[in-house]
Amino acid sequence: MQLAIAILTSVLILAGSFFALVAAIGINRLPDLFTRMHAASKAGTVGSGLLLLALGINSGELPVFAKALAGIFFFFLTAPLSAHLLARAAHAVGYPLAAASVLDEMQASAEGQKKDTVNKP
Repeated sequence: MQLAIAILTSVLILAGSFFALVAAIGINRLPDLFTRMHAASKAGTVGSGLLLLALGINSGELPVFAKALAGIFFFFLTAPLSAHLLARAAHAVGYPLAAASVLDEMQASAEGQKKDTVNKP
């Protein structure tokens, strides 16, 4: 049983490290703030979750495993949400998209909201 736990923990650590590496490469290589935030929030969240799961399984103690699951839950809940709100704030203050971007869906949404507020009595 110890061997199975060790193998599972090793696989989870390797997978979590891979996702963390992908997030780090994405932060360094992607062209603008919005795509960098996407890489950091998605791949970084999965990588951190897998590493926390490996920690919880490897500990062999139920309280530590429960705390690791709570950490995973809160990390999955807060990291993408905070990245989304930061991206909306960056868009609202006019942070430019990369030249390779072909569509700004937030621009149409912002214009629609402006029209709704102007037409209201």
